Amino acid sequence: MSGKYIKMNRDQIAQRVAQDIHEGAYVNLGIGLPTRIANFLPEDKEVFLHSENGILGMGPAPAPGQEDDELINAGKEYITLLKGGAFFHHGDSFAMMRGGHIDICVLGAFQVAENGDLANWHTGAPDAIPAVGGAMDLAVGARQVFVTMDHTTKTGEPKIVGRCNYPVTGLNCVNRIYTDLAVIDVTPDGLQVLEMVDGLDFETLQSLTGANLIPAKLGNADSCTSNTSKSKAAA
Repeated sequence: MSGKYIKMNRDQIAQRVAQDIHEGAYVNLGIGLPTRIANFLPEDKEVFLHSENGILGMGPAPAPGQEDDELINAGKEYITLLKGGAFFHHGDSFAMMRGGHIDICVLGAFQVAENGDLANWHTGAPDAIPAVGGAMDLAVGARQVFVTMDHTTKTGEPKIVGRCNYPVTGLNCVNRIYTDLAVIDVTPDGLQVLEMVDGLDFETLQSLTGANLIPAKLGNADSCTSNTSKSKAAA
């Protein structure tokens, strides 16, 4: 069984995702944890951040006291605008999303199925507030869909499952999953573990997952904790 391991926090997950965003990408960052990714993109990497309320060219979060009430993303959070950034009608913004002009979208999730189905807008509970926003448009329209989430619920139930039992946002749309324990690719052969946090072994990760996992590199997955540390040192 696995020894002592420490889960990644939200900033570490965001930083890990930032490493996989390529130069020149047009990227939509979903509400919640994904918005933190903007704070970890290197200044020398040209990435165009999009918000569905009609913004292209967002920068990192403003310093305390430097907030501008007219610079707000779709999650109602304060943002900065980089040189050359633009505002436009949200109808044009959705045309970008639906027309395949977004390279990567990063979304949170309640569940991801082993075939890449995504459930992220409603738990089905009677008192839950439906909040789909533009997630359906992004799930279908973006060229790649990354998901960030905790590996399990607060009560220990797997969030990566064989089949979603929450209302589905998009079918077979997720490409990569970033959790507080691992980085996992959704492939035609199944869920392939690319990285795990230090101290976590494959058997323990599998026991916390509701779908079959495939170990990468003949069972020797890289450590996402150590990779994150290297990135911090480089920064």
